[in-house]
Amino acid sequence: MRHLFPVFLVLSCLLSFLPGCEPKENLVQTSGSLELEADTVLFDTVFTTIKTVTKRVWVYNRNKGAVKTDVSLAGTASPAFSVIINGDASPSVQGITIRGNDSLLVLVRATLGDNGQATLAKQFVVTDDLRFRTNGNEQTIKLVAYGQNAYFHRADVIKTNTTWRTDKPHVIINANYLIGGKPYPVGVVVLQGVTLRIPKGARVYSHAGAYLQVDGTLLVNDLSEPNAFVPTDTVKASNANIVRFQGDRLEPYYADGPGQWGGIVFMETSRGNRIRYAEIKNSTFGALLISAKDPAKPRPNLTLENTVIRNISGANLSFANTTASTGGGIISYSGDVTATNCLFTNCGEFAVLGVGGGEYDFNHCTFANYTPAFRRETASLTFTNESIYNAQAKLPLTLNLRNSIVWGSFEDELFVKNYPDYAATLSIRNSLLRTKLYATTAPVIGSTGVNLINVDPLFKRTSTTNPDFTLQDTSPATAPRRAAAGSVPPTDLRNLPRNPSTPSLGAYEHK
Repeated sequence: MRHLFPVFLVLSCLLSFLPGCEPKENLVQTSGSLELEADTVLFDTVFTTIKTVTKRVWVYNRNKGAVKTDVSLAGTASPAFSVIINGDASPSVQGITIRGNDSLLVLVRATLGDNGQATLAKQFVVTDDLRFRTNGNEQTIKLVAYGQNAYFHRADVIKTNTTWRTDKPHVIINANYLIGGKPYPVGVVVLQGVTLRIPKGARVYSHAGAYLQVDGTLLVNDLSEPNAFVPTDTVKASNANIVRFQGDRLEPYYADGPGQWGGIVFMETSRGNRIRYAEIKNSTFGALLISAKDPAKPRPNLTLENTVIRNISGANLSFANTTASTGGGIISYSGDVTATNCLFTNCGEFAVLGVGGGEYDFNHCTFANYTPAFRRETASLTFTNESIYNAQAKLPLTLNLRNSIVWGSFEDELFVKNYPDYAATLSIRNSLLRTKLYATTAPVIGSTGVNLINVDPLFKRTSTTNPDFTLQDTSPATAPRRAAAGSVPPTDLRNLPRNPSTPSLGAYEHK
């Protein structure tokens, strides 16, 4: 046996020089091309100077063997598009090996420059090609971005009365602003004593976390404008004169996502605010009113008319010197709010949260608060006279809710804490309410029989994709007709005429 050992040693050395059996998928072949997941990557409506979301493109090698490919942007001189190819952040990568039946991931992003031409009604197009050259075969993915110029507001402190132009959208982005020598994240701040006017047709988009802070006065679609929006016909949801506030991500994926930006904040010195024919959506809160630690009149106030607040939600956030708050259509800390012909829907935590007293007047409003994305266990309308700063302090609270619908996915959509303390200033009349807690409690809902309790309002459609909160023909909110409580606005949310004596409940008049 010992004589065979040298032979085995020689054979082992010889075998080390023989070629190994490499798997077929690793053997590079000299023919074949790739399969592209898509022929176009589209970025629809990109604000200039703001980076888009990152999109993924998969490239497949369906061949049994490996192939080598060169990947590059055709317009490398243009900075509009950037790519990450197989983990390499470069506009061009040569000789990438893709094993047989394997794939390659390319990440694409766009950042467009201002071309100085596009207006609100006119966009511009930027294109490029992502090229793949494999075994002499050239394949292309088209990169397309529709650009939109805008007025950008970064740490914009408005110190004089200002009217925003409407020829281009306005984009609010947080940036550090020095206050007392310390950096303070600011989007837009309207100083005390200053008025910001946002005329008909304006579009206001806010970046993640940004908000509009009003220490002075905000007037949206206000009648005092020289060319104020005075509708003479039905106002459809697509009406170009409606002022719209939303996040700056315009891809379809973000169309209904809440919490994309902060909201509109009215500080303790803010007075005379009015928002009409507007839409506020996809934010942490629609409007946040913050009064002083020891609230006293005058308080921050807000009047809403013919306005829709929807898709609202947020985690705990802290603003100014207040304690943390959750999301809500309207969050008011000892503020005054009046709303007429308004719709509140898909508000994650609250449609309206009133803390620390204040005055609240809602007439012909619809609170249709369905939250399909998560389970909600808070009443859509929640009020308390307890101070946010001192739970032992009880502050004056006035609540006047009439001719309205309060409905949603939770069995108790109304909660008024400590209501015996302010029973004399609490009036809920001629409204349809979903409430288990107060179903038989007269001091809260008014005299017996003045409200409809736990009767489905029969909205036309409550689906998440295309809801319609107008009323069916058999809705108890419109038939039999009921006499109105208090004043009746001449038209409804859509500017359709109301029945002056026996109108439908809620924001929509039913014929």
